[in-house]
Amino acid sequence: MTKKEEKFSVEEAIEKLSDNDVEIRKQAVNSLDGIRDETAIGPLIEAMKDENTPVRHKAAEILGNMGDVVVDELINIVTNETGEYKRFASFALKLTGSEKAVDYFALAIKDEDFGVRKVAVRSLGELKAIDKIDDIAEVMMEEEDWGVRLAAIRALGDMEVEEAIVLIKKARRKEKDKDFKKAANKAIKKIEKAIK
Repeated sequence: MTKKEEKFSVEEAIEKLSDNDVEIRKQAVNSLDGIRDETAIGPLIEAMKDENTPVRHKAAEILGNMGDVVVDELINIVTNETGEYKRFASFALKLTGSEKAVDYFALAIKDEDFGVRKVAVRSLGELKAIDKIDDIAEVMMEEEDWGVRLAAIRALGDMEVEEAIVLIKKARRKEKDKDFKKAANKAIKKIEKAIK
């Protein structure tokens, strides 16, 4: 086994998450993939601040896959932090699939950070937060960032309800952008297929 392929034990990986060598930190975070060991939560939360994007992303993914045990801690982070740390924590929170996250995401669609808004609106769709459908539609119609608007269209598609089709068609009629219309059509087809 080469040094790059080495898999650390949970204890070793936790220790090596703070190593000076980025390759060792990457190896460490990858070694924690799929674990459910709660002793890794704190170090993984810290790893979401790592200077290396793949390390931050993998740490967020692992935390999100831990589910309910990390939800309250992630909600605390996303409520009190800013910047990329908040983005990665929002991504982790989305992956938990927790209903507790819906209220946070409903507020976060108005966050000053476009990355947070994008994760938030997409999360509402994936969590099928039907009671927030009008909020998502508002983002689709009024958001300035194209990526966030696209996420809103996809979120409505994820809802898989007739009401979303009506909202998407209304937005599509007002829109001139061909890519927007294409994304709208794709979302409508997804909903129609789901409700058949």
